[in-house]
Amino acid sequence: MATKVKRNKALERNRDPLLKGKVLLGVIVSLLFLIPIIWMLFVSIKPDNFSTSNPVEWFLPPYTITNYIDIVMDSLILRWLFNSFFVAFITTILTLIITSFAAFAISQMKFRFKNFIFIFFLLGLMIPGEATIIPLYEIVKSMGLIDSYTGLILPMIASPLGVIILKSFFDGIPKEVIESATIDGCSYFRLYYKIVLPLAKPALAAIGIFTFIGSWNNFLWPYLSILSETLYTLPVGLPVFNSTYSQAYVLPMTANAIASIPVIIAFLIFEKQIVKGISFTGIKG
Repeated sequence: MATKVKRNKALERNRDPLLKGKVLLGVIVSLLFLIPIIWMLFVSIKPDNFSTSNPVEWFLPPYTITNYIDIVMDSLILRWLFNSFFVAFITTILTLIITSFAAFAISQMKFRFKNFIFIFFLLGLMIPGEATIIPLYEIVKSMGLIDSYTGLILPMIASPLGVIILKSFFDGIPKEVIESATIDGCSYFRLYYKIVLPLAKPALAAIGIFTFIGSWNNFLWPYLSILSETLYTLPVGLPVFNSTYSQAYVLPMTANAIASIPVIIAFLIFEKQIVKGISFTGIKG
């Protein structure tokens, strides 16, 4: 029976007169995204100071991996890579904890001014991050957190969008489940930890993915708050490195390849989760 259903679905797909055109368009779009990555990888394995007026020669021998060894040994790129991962990971964990607590309180607990607080979170979406940079910098400076991991992480863990998404998800949990758990003597924390969080895994995964990506790609705040090169993240460290090779192609491209390879591997591993996260936020938003 299952085999017949699969065959019927396959036949329905084959009946689509635009199927071949859609496949061809998908291949073309994929190549448009892949070609810059492939070109970057080929340029990164060319000899240092290699130059040519013919773009085809970038893809032809000679090849070498000496560039990778030199950059890893003579620069701080691995340190910057660690900083980016550490800051993004801690920011994601703290953001998930804080946003889930706040969303649970607004959704399931009864207290005064709850609706006003939720409106306050909605208003937070209307204020661009750049508008808060100066007061944020003054606050962090007054706390003595400039040029530190703490100063990098703490200002980034506030996520009004995460609270709104999780609150809407928590509102959709059947009231019967919440009421039965409460009647059985379940405390608010146990209700949050044992019932609500397991049901909210898709929402948490979506928020976690986009928080991590946003922190990994964040440039403005690390650029303003970090003074020591050893604390640079990749978005700050790479332009500094590339500025010393303004007339060269190979070494800057090798540095960008080293920074991109972990992201590409992570995407290939978590591709399904990323797609689900995008689709989830599209449906719930």
